[in-house]
Amino acid sequence: MQRRPNLLFIMSDDHAAHAISAYGSRIVETPNIDRLADEGVRFDAAFCTNSICTPSRASILTGTHPHVNGVTTLDTPLDNELWTFPQALQDAGYVTGIIGKWHLGHGPRHDPAGFDRWRILPGQGHYDNPVMLEADGVVVERSGYVSDLITDDCIDFIEEHRDEPFALFCHHKAAHRTWVPAPRHFSLFDDDDIPEPETFRDDLAGHAEAIKRVKMSMMDLDPIVDLKSPVPDGLSRDEEIEWRYQRYMKDYLRVVIGMDEGIGRMLDRLDELGLAEDTIVVYTSDQGFFLGDHGWFDKRLMYEESLAMPLLIRYPQLTKGASTSDAIVLNVDFAPTFLELAGVPVPDHVQGRSFASLLSGDRPDDWQTSMYYRYWMHRDSAHNTPAHYGVRTSSHKLICYYNDPLDQPGAHGPIDPIEWEMFDLESDPLEQRNVIADPAYAEIRSALVRELARLQRELGDEPYPGAVEALPG
Repeated sequence: MQRRPNLLFIMSDDHAAHAISAYGSRIVETPNIDRLADEGVRFDAAFCTNSICTPSRASILTGTHPHVNGVTTLDTPLDNELWTFPQALQDAGYVTGIIGKWHLGHGPRHDPAGFDRWRILPGQGHYDNPVMLEADGVVVERSGYVSDLITDDCIDFIEEHRDEPFALFCHHKAAHRTWVPAPRHFSLFDDDDIPEPETFRDDLAGHAEAIKRVKMSMMDLDPIVDLKSPVPDGLSRDEEIEWRYQRYMKDYLRVVIGMDEGIGRMLDRLDELGLAEDTIVVYTSDQGFFLGDHGWFDKRLMYEESLAMPLLIRYPQLTKGASTSDAIVLNVDFAPTFLELAGVPVPDHVQGRSFASLLSGDRPDDWQTSMYYRYWMHRDSAHNTPAHYGVRTSSHKLICYYNDPLDQPGAHGPIDPIEWEMFDLESDPLEQRNVIADPAYAEIRSALVRELARLQRELGDEPYPGAVEALPG
């Protein structure tokens, strides 16, 4: 009888696909994550349904959109009485564990459920000497670097349960702000000049006014907290922006390298234990991240760099090495996929759809050709990001921003309470030209409006009142 596959689900935090060399990164080499691409499948159209940590993690676990599972913002924790796919695996006889970042709340109703063992960071946790929490109020205090300690704990779990089907969730803190590298990487990239993205100087002309007022520019980074240094004297504004970008990106990439090394150690241990053939290894991040794209850091927005999740899966029973898929897959699709691979039934309430067939290159004729996104944290104090929702197809994107963000110092005049953007991803993949009012796109715009309404109906979400009536023209 064939052994049920193990699952090693590795998830980072805020690791953008364009900071992975398997995705063609110009700024960093990630040889161990790349092993999963070389030996498995790289998904090129994997997306989150809400680009912020807590909602994305809840959608992954529950297979449902934020408006269904109730986790719409950073301040709405996951009710651990809800169904999750780790619970289903546990009920089916898997030994389950989660080690690392949880970020879905703490306490009797919010601690991890469905796990035989859990050791998690409280909140965001710390990069150096992190305290971790376990069941029954146990506090674990150790010295060391967070990525290394999480890796050590995961290897211990694998070794302990090598002879039984296991599902291990390895959730790294990296590469979340504020970026603190391991001491061995303090001087990494010191002699390098990190290339700026093509849109680094984007003036956002023609974009929604709400987007122009977000607080995610290089000048919004805290020099002491984020960049670990006061701004040098005598810099012009342009020079200071360049200096800030280099400081930001070098520490970001250093923490990515520390995590990549740990992933290599786990993959090596699977090989040494003879488990690689029977283990589904997944690498993903809870969402993407702006790496100077459009002049920004952070995430939240429905633009590609934030919306796209890296997703690499190796399962030698199904995957052929160095394969790629451009089929649209979503974080709500993870749960049904891994349950199908484990031979565990998927409940009817799950909104995602299994993409297990895509692992062997078989795309169903009726596979989804669009996806729905909604960000709920209107006017958050840190980033002044507008609430918005939208639809993305393989070729176009339509976004509706609603509610007027608070005017910030230096902002001029009121803006419309509802604004729309539309992008042609084929001719404008960097999303620099908003064509929402372009008559040449009238037919496509109408089709996208209809598709957005269809998705909202099918998923049980409600449009913002008056949104369609506010479309230009």
